[in-house]
Amino acid sequence: MSNSADFPTTGDGPARPRRPKPVRILTVAVFALAGLIFFTSFNTAKGTNIRTDASLLKLSDLVQERSRKNQELDESNAALRGDIESLARHDDGDVDGKARGDRLAGLEESAGTRNLRGTAITVTLDDAPPDATAKLPGYPEPQPDYLVIHQQDLQAVVNALWNGGAQGVKVMDQRLISTSAVRCVGNTLILQGRVYSPPYRITAVGDPEKLRKALADSPAIQNYMVYVNVYGLGWKVADEGTVTLPGYSGTVDLHYAEPAE
Repeated sequence: MSNSADFPTTGDGPARPRRPKPVRILTVAVFALAGLIFFTSFNTAKGTNIRTDASLLKLSDLVQERSRKNQELDESNAALRGDIESLARHDDGDVDGKARGDRLAGLEESAGTRNLRGTAITVTLDDAPPDATAKLPGYPEPQPDYLVIHQQDLQAVVNALWNGGAQGVKVMDQRLISTSAVRCVGNTLILQGRVYSPPYRITAVGDPEKLRKALADSPAIQNYMVYVNVYGLGWKVADEGTVTLPGYSGTVDLHYAEPAE
């Protein structure tokens, strides 16, 4: 049988078999890789759509979801704390037990974990309108940074209220304690694991006259009032009459960084 179909001949004898061209090898490899990716994708999806809506990947959405979860945990923690306090105060008429209960109540009041009732004022801060312009001559047109509430503005109000003799302070719907930190990321407030947007409301129980005076005497708030008058940042102080501040119901454990081993 002639071998010319398998081994082309030349004048010098049979030639070596032809090698596949590199382009053909590359094409086959690409198709093989595409098939592998398709199989892996199908196996992962199991017949479902693996494409995720872009909005679910937004950091803001993740923060909001974590904030909602933290609120649920706070509520669960508050219920458990109430059960513990009820058991701690159960003294069965024992004099020593009653003394311990009274001491516990005093510590809880100082720590801010008990409800507090008294006369109060509320301070409300809000962003300026996005189209705000300088209302007074001699001031530059506002930058975006001028028109939003900053962390130092909230801290200035809280510090002034404490200086004015506040017995308790609530920011939004959360009671502040000694370890509370008022922090802002962008124009949102992050307080004890939960996220809030303006307007921000700060309520303090104490002597309303002294609290108002402390606000007026604060240099930081005096600076803030310049932006209120020039660019329209929100500012309102209102008497609330007699209110009840909720006790702090979150964790009291301190969390801190540790060096990696």
